[in-house]
Amino acid sequence: MEEKRIIAIDFGSKRIGIAITDPLNMFAYPLITLINDSNFINKLEKIIGDYNVVKIILGLPNKEDGSESLTSKSVLSFKEQIEKKINIEIQLVDERYTSEIAKQRIIESVPSKKKRRDKSLLDKNAAAVMLEDYLRGIH
Repeated sequence: MEEKRIIAIDFGSKRIGIAITDPLNMFAYPLITLINDSNFINKLEKIIGDYNVVKIILGLPNKEDGSESLTSKSVLSFKEQIEKKINIEIQLVDERYTSEIAKQRIIESVPSKKKRRDKSLLDKNAAAVMLEDYLRGIH
């Protein structure tokens, strides 16, 4: 039986956090934070192949009232870039509060203040929070 995984992407203009499910799609784990540069799509393609990813959950940063934010336009453009290069299902999800929840988790689980300041830690953990929310909704 071939295991198919889901990843979540927390888009940022500088860094992009990625989280992944376990092979049974029950749990979400922070995977990696990548630099948002011209090589990102190639790196994403490799992750998709290496982990047999069948779906991407992409966070859409709406405003408090649910309306589109400035970053939302960048995310939608980013989604189009991925779709042009990779044939994979991409589902947009509301990502409000994921960074705040991730920050709290990092404070509780990472004892070193120096390690907590690593911004890449926040990005991949925010993606994991988003992926957990998605998994709770489908199970």
